[in-house]
Amino acid sequence: MWAWGSVCLSIAFIWQLYTIFLLIELHESASGKRHSRYLFLAMSAFGERLGKVAALFPVMYLSGGTCVILIITGGGTMKQLFTILCENDNGVKTCSAHSLSGPEWFLVFTCAAILVAQLPNLNSVAIVSLMGAVASITYCTLFWLLSVKKGRPEGVSYNTTLESQDSLTVMKTSDIMNAIGIIVLAFRGHNVVLEIQGTLPSNFRETSKEPMRKGIIIAYILIAMLDRGLLAAFPQFHKQQVTKFLMGAIYVLVIIHCLSSYQVYAMPVFDNLELRYTILKYKKCPQWLRTCFRLVLGGITFFIAVTFPFLPSLVALLGGITLVPVTYAYPCFMWLAIKKPRTKGAMWCFNLILGCLGMLLSVLLVAAAIRTLTDKGLNANFFKP
Repeated sequence: MWAWGSVCLSIAFIWQLYTIFLLIELHESASGKRHSRYLFLAMSAFGERLGKVAALFPVMYLSGGTCVILIITGGGTMKQLFTILCENDNGVKTCSAHSLSGPEWFLVFTCAAILVAQLPNLNSVAIVSLMGAVASITYCTLFWLLSVKKGRPEGVSYNTTLESQDSLTVMKTSDIMNAIGIIVLAFRGHNVVLEIQGTLPSNFRETSKEPMRKGIIIAYILIAMLDRGLLAAFPQFHKQQVTKFLMGAIYVLVIIHCLSSYQVYAMPVFDNLELRYTILKYKKCPQWLRTCFRLVLGGITFFIAVTFPFLPSLVALLGGITLVPVTYAYPCFMWLAIKKPRTKGAMWCFNLILGCLGMLLSVLLVAAAIRTLTDKGLNANFFKP
């Protein structure tokens, strides 16, 4: 199973890297117009109405929904950090402080995120993004180093239902699709690629394509080296085999990563709100209104995180509807619509097939996610994070 998992991971990695390069190529048109929003590029390729239908909800979810997931993850990690600091190895409290409730930890994280979000644009977020990248690289490296050093814990089994003769074909197929879903949903960020490229200088002699390609190549070399998805189970299996200091350091790094990621995914929303204000009022957005936009988005994402703390359980379903088309299918169709290659030529056929496979993958993942939710149920703990 590990071999097939590695093959699927490699295919997904190459596939989404190819579609990123398509987006980089489509960012600037022959006339010099720059598409710095995924939604605007979709509207330019498919037409205003179809573009909005196809891309509006996925882009909104991948920005706002990711911020909600980051609040849930970051707030939960803060709670775990507090537990480590205030308990000994036997689970006995060593300090008089009382832990906050789940919603209160979410609020602490949201306030920290809003405070950092006062930066005006993506250019100013660069240093925050760099800090998050360093934190992410560090804790992922610690994951695999400690996993290799400690080895497999006793009593842990990696057997799957695929190895059981009693498992039904439908169950096996669903498990396979869910496993593929975990892999393909590990790659995200296509909805902000154009935003980031839009911050790079460009002219007819030196466009933004080349420096963006170099940045993407460097970033994905690091991603390939870390192989983050394979080691996500480390805290569950190895938590009791490392020191409290090391686990606390890992939790701090995860919190820094969540805070920085919140800025990257929220900034396009802030930019769109400020753009709407500028278009309507014909003047620059004032600082107090920028702060209000950030407070409002922070409040909305916090409310959703508290109301739906089980949202991570729906990631496979919502990701199949939104992330898979945006990442694996739409860029191929947009390239065909804008570049208009020779019909039935090699590139035309390749991108058409790849886009159709992306849409088929989306349907299969949604079906598998629905089947899993039907079979195992959903712990809908509203307002009880």
